[in-house]
Amino acid sequence: MLSFMKVPPTTYVLQYKHGKIKREGAGLSFIYYAPTSTIVAIPMASADVPFVFQEATADFQSVTIQGQLTYRVADPKRLASLLDFSVDKRRAYYSEDPRKLAERLVHSLQTLTRAITQRLALRDALVSSDSMVVEVLAKLRESEAVAALGVEILALSILAIQPTPETSRALEAEAREALQRRSDEAIYARRNAAVEQERLIKESELNTEIAVEEKKRQIRETQMAAEIAVEEQRSQLIGRRVENERKDADSRAYMLTETLKPVHDLDWKTLMMLGGRAVDPKAMIALAFQEMAENAQKIGELNVSPDLLKSLIGTSGK
Repeated sequence: MLSFMKVPPTTYVLQYKHGKIKREGAGLSFIYYAPTSTIVAIPMASADVPFVFQEATADFQSVTIQGQLTYRVADPKRLASLLDFSVDKRRAYYSEDPRKLAERLVHSLQTLTRAITQRLALRDALVSSDSMVVEVLAKLRESEAVAALGVEILALSILAIQPTPETSRALEAEAREALQRRSDEAIYARRNAAVEQERLIKESELNTEIAVEEKKRQIRETQMAAEIAVEEQRSQLIGRRVENERKDADSRAYMLTETLKPVHDLDWKTLMMLGGRAVDPKAMIALAFQEMAENAQKIGELNVSPDLLKSLIGTSGK
């Protein structure tokens, strides 16, 4: 029974007949006798393998790692010798081996990823996707298990590293609290800055007032010093004036003393006689009575007749 086989350029096909390879290559088209032939079709196009698995971190926290692995078959004959990629005339695989290829790659990937996550704490593991990709990709390309399959690793991407929902909520709450704390600290810092600015303003105002009061004090001291100087000059002037008046009084007293010195020892009667003018009888009579009063102890008896008093009074009344 003849069958026709035609494959695209991205598929490597091998025709086995009686246990030997009769033809092989990519993108072949041929007619073969189905009862005695075995056709192996290996896709060589790049393939994406999504993966999701859980691992434990160094602090015994479970994380879910999600990503995608891209590979292609570089050595189809080596892969055909390890896994069964034989197809029927409808190009359906006889076995489940083609699916096992992706599983084996994911297992190798998980083994390498586990070695990294187990040495990282949860917080570090959650933010280490880029460094994990670099390290795991390098080790995958050097892996003997991957090389034995004849597979070339093209790319690796880790889309997410997530903790369990409970841990995630706890981390979110802690992060929220940290953000709130930083927000409060920022508010406090802003308030402290405002208070500090207010203090500086008040201090500046007080310094200004102090400077103004100091200037006023200096002005008052200058005015007082000027007044004191004026008062000192006035005091000196008054002292000088008093001194001059005292000297003038002393001079006049000296002149009067020298003027009266010649008549100092004369009797009053003589002075009156020397006056050169007519003496008032009243004054004479008064002086006579005064002299008698002064010498009363020497007078034994004094008789004044009414006629004498009348005549004296009458004389004084004229």
